[in-house]
Amino acid sequence: MSKGILGKKVGMTQIFAEDGRVIPVTVVQAGPCYVLQKKTIASDGYNAIQVGFDEIRESLATKPKLGHFKKAGTKALRFVREFRTSEVDSYEIGQEIKADVFAEGDKVDVIGTSKGKGFAGMQKRHGGRRGPMSHGSKYHHRTGSMGAKGPARVFKGRELPGRLGGDRVTVQNLEVVRVDSDKNIILVKGCVPGAKKSLLILKQSVKAK
Repeated sequence: MSKGILGKKVGMTQIFAEDGRVIPVTVVQAGPCYVLQKKTIASDGYNAIQVGFDEIRESLATKPKLGHFKKAGTKALRFVREFRTSEVDSYEIGQEIKADVFAEGDKVDVIGTSKGKGFAGMQKRHGGRRGPMSHGSKYHHRTGSMGAKGPARVFKGRELPGRLGGDRVTVQNLEVVRVDSDKNIILVKGCVPGAKKSLLILKQSVKAK
């Protein structure tokens, strides 16, 4: 990974291409982010930069974090994440990373936390089929066979009811349609995981390399 940025999901809209096509896009408030720390193989065993995003009041941060931010010369930030990169030397502590780190036409991988949907049945959670609905059948929305009788237990991985959503999800190879560096806005083609105002991580797509 050579470049990346943190952002917040604003919502979805649509724009028109020059040929009149309607393009559905997700609006991402990307940055500004600030470089808090540089990690190298010599000191930490791997190359990465630590970045912070979304300014907050100092009273909302712990004292250890405030000391970390003060050392980097930045304000208190809500989110702190790392980006693996082999170009650590090209970054400086306290450097600002804005939306123009990406350009129109770039391919990005977007990471977010999907919307939590609570407890769900097998059909909604796994897309299972229902049972027959007529002739006195009472088997409509049940789970189905639990497996072999002999082991007297349910094997791991069985598709059962349970918590749905709230997972870390990565959508790969999305196209950057437009970048507004003045407002730190990035328009990404298609949908991305998460609710509005949730944290998103945009990285240079692995498939684009």
